[in-house]
Amino acid sequence: MDRRSRTRRAWALLPAIALLATACAGGGATQAPTRVPTTDAPASGPASEGPASQEPASEAPASEAPASEEPASEGPASDEPASVAPSSDGSLPSGMPAEVGEGEGEVRILAWPGYVEDGSTDPEVDWVTEFEGATGCEVSFDVFGTSDEAFNLFKDGDYDVISASGDASGRLYEGGYVAPVNVDLVPNYADVVDALKDQPYNTFGGVHYGIPHGRGANLLMWRTDVVDPAPDSWTAVFDPESPYAGQVTAYDAAIYIADAAVVLMTTQPELGITDPYALDEAQFAAAVDLARQQRPLISEYWSDYTREMASFANQDSVIGTTWQIIVNLLQAEDPPVPVEAIKPVEGSTGWSDTWMVRADAAHPNCAYMWLDYVVSPQTQASIAEWFGEAPANIAACDLTADPEHCDIFHADDDAYWEDVYYWTTPSVECLDGRGPICKGFDEWLNAWTEIKG
Repeated sequence: MDRRSRTRRAWALLPAIALLATACAGGGATQAPTRVPTTDAPASGPASEGPASQEPASEAPASEAPASEEPASEGPASDEPASVAPSSDGSLPSGMPAEVGEGEGEVRILAWPGYVEDGSTDPEVDWVTEFEGATGCEVSFDVFGTSDEAFNLFKDGDYDVISASGDASGRLYEGGYVAPVNVDLVPNYADVVDALKDQPYNTFGGVHYGIPHGRGANLLMWRTDVVDPAPDSWTAVFDPESPYAGQVTAYDAAIYIADAAVVLMTTQPELGITDPYALDEAQFAAAVDLARQQRPLISEYWSDYTREMASFANQDSVIGTTWQIIVNLLQAEDPPVPVEAIKPVEGSTGWSDTWMVRADAAHPNCAYMWLDYVVSPQTQASIAEWFGEAPANIAACDLTADPEHCDIFHADDDAYWEDVYYWTTPSVECLDGRGPICKGFDEWLNAWTEIKG
């Protein structure tokens, strides 16, 4: 089975996975849990709970993996790289384990579809069984379709580990739901690309709160048999005089307001936007106005990838935002759907996902074993091809079945990511350091509801 056939089958089955995840998950072991030794102080950040989501579930990644947050070129969240070195009194940061002990016999995972595969989706796709055999940690898992769904499930559930995109990771940290991660206990972290380390969606207050998983960009896709000339700018989907009015599609999430902000960074530089997730009152108003202006052009907002595929196949939509994996799937149809996609001249939003551990995880040793395994080269290669993204561990590129995979997804092309702004959780305290003058995520949610009408 070739790469695209395997990928098409995986994504065609995601709706069923979402409905049957609980049935697919393995049962728990009876062995009593053995806690990872930590410092005595409470584990995690501020205890203010993030806003609950009103966004419906869907079968996306994106994305989430998928973040930024800030463009990859702008470096770490602080002036110095984060460190897990002991403090002046010899202690680790509060809640951070000093070693990994004996496994507790199970681990409970919440993840994007396609990140945890045990052969139940496709017998040929299984990296869970090897992990269980090597560690004795039996894996049970559930999947989610959006970052908002992930946040709500994790905060109310009993999961040990989550794969969180940047528009969820900040909320999980602020709510006190995740623990700091000692990257020294994750040997494969050393091979993670530097551009994904010490970022504002996985590192808070100079302390790591997760392990990078992978990344992807949100792209502009169009039907080549309808859209002419080929676009090179996001303005093609925001122009009120667009000849494709009523055939434009956009991602259905409040974080999409950041896409409008990316456009404004170029078209209205006087607004002074440097981070599309750090918007003060005037900047936010301009982004919301642009998204509102786009509304009459929209054929539909999508969060279910199958709906976007169908919409482009039947020409209900001919241009709009997408992911590389959707482009690949449409081009692999029989007959192929004539589509192309680019990262426009303004750059784009995107996702960089993070594996995080619950602050009060019942199975922390198995959780750490999973963190190291899931970012190992072979597992990263398997997930990246199955899911359709760039791996975080660059050593995976030598192990992919398709030798061109990392080229297609720009895994080691640093220049490509310089103007990709990874999803992150907007906060009142501006991410660009201007102080408490920015719009928080609750206001983004309210604005998105108003934009959609």
